[in-house]
Amino acid sequence: MVTHGNLLHNLSLVERYCQHPENAHGVTWLPLYHDLGLIGGVLQPLYAGYESTIMAPTTFLQRPYRWLQAVSRTQATISGAPNFAYDLCVRKVTAEQKETLDLSHWEIVANGAEPVRADTMERFAEAFASCGFRRNYFYPCYGLAEATLVVSAGTKGVFPTVRSFQGEALKQNLAQEVAAADDARTLVSIGHSHDDQTVLIVDPETNTPCAPDHVGEIWVAGPSVAQGYWQRPVETAETFQAYLSNGEGPFLRTGDLGFSDHDELFITGRLKDLIIIRGSNHYPQDIEKTVESCHAALRLNGGAAFSIEADGEERLVIVHEVERTALSSNLDLVIAAIRQAIALQHEVQVSAIALIKPGSLPKTSSGKVQRRGSKEHYLDGTLDVVLAWQQDASENIISQSVPEIPPTEQSQRVQEEQPVEPAVDVAMLRSWLVEHVAEALKVAPGAVNINTPFAYYGMDSAQAVSLSADLEDLLHRSLAPTLAYDYPTIDALARYLANGEQVAEEVAETPGQSSFDQDAIAIIGLGCRFPGARNPDEFWHLLRNGIDGISEVPAERWNSQDYYAEAPATPGKMNTRWGGFLPEVDKFDPSFFGISPREADGMDPQQRLLLEVAWETLEYAGVAPRNWPEARPGSLLGSAVTIIHAYSFAVQRMLMPMPVQAMPIVSRPIVSRMCWICADRVWQWIPHALRLCWPYIRPVRVCATMNLHWPWLVASI
Repeated sequence: MVTHGNLLHNLSLVERYCQHPENAHGVTWLPLYHDLGLIGGVLQPLYAGYESTIMAPTTFLQRPYRWLQAVSRTQATISGAPNFAYDLCVRKVTAEQKETLDLSHWEIVANGAEPVRADTMERFAEAFASCGFRRNYFYPCYGLAEATLVVSAGTKGVFPTVRSFQGEALKQNLAQEVAAADDARTLVSIGHSHDDQTVLIVDPETNTPCAPDHVGEIWVAGPSVAQGYWQRPVETAETFQAYLSNGEGPFLRTGDLGFSDHDELFITGRLKDLIIIRGSNHYPQDIEKTVESCHAALRLNGGAAFSIEADGEERLVIVHEVERTALSSNLDLVIAAIRQAIALQHEVQVSAIALIKPGSLPKTSSGKVQRRGSKEHYLDGTLDVVLAWQQDASENIISQSVPEIPPTEQSQRVQEEQPVEPAVDVAMLRSWLVEHVAEALKVAPGAVNINTPFAYYGMDSAQAVSLSADLEDLLHRSLAPTLAYDYPTIDALARYLANGEQVAEEVAETPGQSSFDQDAIAIIGLGCRFPGARNPDEFWHLLRNGIDGISEVPAERWNSQDYYAEAPATPGKMNTRWGGFLPEVDKFDPSFFGISPREADGMDPQQRLLLEVAWETLEYAGVAPRNWPEARPGSLLGSAVTIIHAYSFAVQRMLMPMPVQAMPIVSRPIVSRMCWICADRVWQWIPHALRLCWPYIRPVRVCATMNLHWPWLVASI
């Protein structure tokens, strides 16, 4: 929960760090749901009063040159990205492209959101020195969303401090500087914090401040620290309300490890298990859940996901126990299933997988997985491994014999995703794709099946977008960055690019996996209201824990004592104080749905609830009705109104208020008619509020909706 005060303070902090010139201009391609993208790329320009150029993330991933081109063209003074982006530019930007770049005005080259590598900065500075890039303007920074954005950063115009420390000593939480050696770790200083924010290095076991040469957890206090996690009081107390042993606090526990040396902050690792790859956060428990459910041979609660550092970047490693009954089966299929599931669900590539014997995963006495222990055993080679797999580029000897297709004047003007004439040879494209995919995904070319989905080999989103750019260079035509998702096999992609064939239906089964139903319907959004549950998560909590949603009559509804009588059938009384009650039924916001307060007052409460739940369903799915495509979707609703409700509705709307004893008899036809009036009003509000345009079908009752109209709905998708 970030307040306006948190935002304003952190924006002022960023402005003080950056010391923007009068001609400041920013460039960002980071997603706007990322704190560095939203606050650094959008809110900071608004706060400090300078222009900002915003690019789509896929624009950068497809061609990293476009980022530097935008910096050059706009004469940007500030732009930043995670460490991997600078490495990607070094690998992908050509010598010809460098000749078009002027980076001499770039004076805040922010590097954050993941560990900052000294060798990355040196490679980038050397690669783009001819473009006027000045290495002293590299600007490492450290922060986290819990502190709004930035916590610590360097000094503008001064190359960050880089020092080497003894690796074994760091494992013992001691920072001992040494000369560069094989066993030394090179760390980059993240500068210092400002006076209006407190940053301490604390022993997480004793909650006491560490000495300057000791590694501890980074604790933060100040106006930028957020208020906590939304509706998660336990986690909020653990993270945002930490106190030193002397009672000083509260502090934010970052979960990051580091030390202070000459008043400069150095980050050494993470106390918490969070995995950060390419600037994106991945929670190990989510990855472990994906893994254990992807193949029957994997034991439940028998795996650990963690990251290791390799070749200057974070890599994902999976360690998982195999069922005893599956030890003699083909475990290569299990490895492939893990790689595919993680690529599809988390869009990250696995670097190594170790399948181990059942019961050998390090766990606590209470049965909790020890991820740090698993990592130590993996690095030490002491796991009881049944089968190990590791990405190994040495498997591949990639030939570059496939000739480049010469461009034509017409092909350069072709519209995105339109096949060119004359058609490209399908066999040549298949051969090129096999070699390219093998090289990119670090598998042997002979192991690549042209009818197997890319995800089977672990292709992540960044590699998929990069593939489309490489194909653009090969074919000299514009292609969509989502091409690898639209045509997910080599054969399908090659045939589309060559002849424009739509061949998605011929995708082969993944080895070891059962085929899927091509007509399957995906449910992407849910919404509900039940007594004791305001949403699907709370409803599942009730079911899983056997909690009864029935409660005593809430005091805000009515005084149950006024209507309660122990004896049944007492006139004007009821013999129970219990019922199922929905919370906050009086909190309806009519203006949100474009309804006048007077009209809302006349709406049936169920109509108001239905509108809210319909909107929450779209919100759950991440769909904004204001951004419907041109072919807007429709709705199908089953409703049921009881005779008692219809009777009450009829009396309320058609007759003058009168005592219960004086209520006239309302005939069943009138009741039925009023029931349909209620249902009709529901149907009118849903398309109006959610901007739907299809014809709607009015069912007689809920069961008729499911039985009669579900096939029609499916056929209309």
